[in-house]
Amino acid sequence: MKIRSIKAVPISYRVPQGQNVTLGIGRAVKRDAVLVKVETDEGITGWGEAHHGRAPGAIARLIDTTISELVAGMDAFDAVGVWNRVYQMQLASHGMGAAAAMALSGLDIALWDIRGKAAGWPIYRLLAGAARPIRAYAGGISLGYQAPESLAEEAAGYVAQGYRAVKLRVGDSVKRDIARVEAVRERLGDEIDILVDANTGYSVADVRRVMPAYDACDVGWLEEPFPAHDYRSYAAGASLGNVPLAAGENHYTRFEFTRLIEEGAVGFVQPDLSKTGGLTESMRIAAMASAYKLSFNPHTSATGINMAVTIHALAAVDNAGYFEGDVAKHNPFRDEVGGIPYRIDQNGCVMPLEGPGLGLEIDEKFIAAHPLIDGPCYV
Repeated sequence: MKIRSIKAVPISYRVPQGQNVTLGIGRAVKRDAVLVKVETDEGITGWGEAHHGRAPGAIARLIDTTISELVAGMDAFDAVGVWNRVYQMQLASHGMGAAAAMALSGLDIALWDIRGKAAGWPIYRLLAGAARPIRAYAGGISLGYQAPESLAEEAAGYVAQGYRAVKLRVGDSVKRDIARVEAVRERLGDEIDILVDANTGYSVADVRRVMPAYDACDVGWLEEPFPAHDYRSYAAGASLGNVPLAAGENHYTRFEFTRLIEEGAVGFVQPDLSKTGGLTESMRIAAMASAYKLSFNPHTSATGINMAVTIHALAAVDNAGYFEGDVAKHNPFRDEVGGIPYRIDQNGCVMPLEGPGLGLEIDEKFIAAHPLIDGPCYV
């Protein structure tokens, strides 16, 4: 079965007024995604999601030209060969680095969707996994900068839905961050896991100041306190308290994760399957993390495609950590691109979909009704 065509479809929607969550990278005003449609010469179509990289038009153009030209005509079942071809010609040499990794991610996920559809199996079965429950936390674009009492109320609502863990956005100011975390801990009690994400907004001095409070509140992890490549700060920050650091959302391919893991500064690895090189590469990263006794806690992206494939991956590794549930009040990309990608149960867990491939039925009419909107997604 050969790859006949590859098409990128950038899509957008405006965040409704009043639901504009503010976090370390700004206030969310719209959501973007880049879907990747791969057609084969035997009539099977696969879908993937490439992260938009804050430049969805550029990622889509890269897929439609360079990436497509590199792999058209290759064996659609040869995900490893396709990955190696793009790596050799784009990532390893004169290519666009992170943008190429995002583009490749969407292509790779689509190839796994094709493989599953051809076999009549869900992806987790192709990966030798099982339909096992995966713990989830309330995350996505939610639980942002707001009054402590309001944040505690929002977090309690997610616990009422079934979540047994929540992730709060920090990186605002040390005092305000501490006040919010303390308010949520007081409201939720000791049985709910609290995670925090600074979205690269801290300095080492900030971490030194927040760590005593986060230790006292039994915070489960401090995610991305520093930019992805600031390895020196990660090494310094890891020794400043008992709360382990987490990172990986903005690390690309196993080669960047090699250093992140080997330096021992993080306690949790968080690759995004739509950023780091797709499912093929993420399974390699999960295996590497397993060798270091680290759990695999992927970051999730905008649409149900990424969410569904992430749960398939978690169901097929021996070091599955948390699935990041998207609890945004309004996210049609989660709910309508291919149908509901997961449901949270009373134990705070999700299950992989059972249909062939991703297990989603892509709604191309919905996609056509949400064309790319130019401009920033955060302001």
